[in-house]
Amino acid sequence: MKKYFFSFWLLFVAGLITTVYSCKEDEKGEPKQGKKDSTETVDVLTDAGVVINGVKWATRNVDAPGKFAVKAEDAGMFYQWNSKTAWSATDDITNWNIVVTTGRIWKEENDPSPAGWRVPTLDDIKKLLDENKVTIEWTAVNEINGTRFTDQVTGNSIFLPAVGFRNYETGILYNVGSYGRYWGNSAYTRDDDDAGAYYMAIHSSEPDWGCGYRLYGRSIRCVKNE
Repeated sequence: MKKYFFSFWLLFVAGLITTVYSCKEDEKGEPKQGKKDSTETVDVLTDAGVVINGVKWATRNVDAPGKFAVKAEDAGMFYQWNSKTAWSATDDITNWNIVVTTGRIWKEENDPSPAGWRVPTLDDIKKLLDENKVTIEWTAVNEINGTRFTDQVTGNSIFLPAVGFRNYETGILYNVGSYGRYWGNSAYTRDDDDAGAYYMAIHSSEPDWGCGYRLYGRSIRCVKNE
């Protein structure tokens, strides 16, 4: 009887010690499986930017006026040329604007870029597309297609997602996942203010620059206003 009681007492004490030890582990703040908080706060008003071939580019698209998208692969929002009105890059829209803006340069008051940034010039775009100094690769980030541009000297890189664009007449969304078109800040003609403006196009073959009607809805990847 005494032997049985002694064994029971040893088991009780061992269990108590194990319980106390487990509580201490929790008190230390050890994360429990499935309960770790992975929420990350991103400052959408600022961006560190990276220099590629002498130009500092933002690492994320412009979202709502004055804000960056959260991640490099996020679409942000679309803009018509020389306009600060933002359009969804993913959802259906109504009341599409068909009034063409005028001017030869994207006006500062119409620039939706966050503070200290601006819509790139055609020269900025050409430097990004210079394959002698920049490695250009069609790739995917988190299953989002796009183009990565990497400075061959520093290794700095940016990813531009191929989020499509909106038709100039209807605002209908086209070519999501296969094309991305990013506005430049200048018109391509001196004679016809509403003819068109420069943009950069990315796709699975070599990216290039061109001229397009100003009412298209396109992305903006801004550069540092230096």
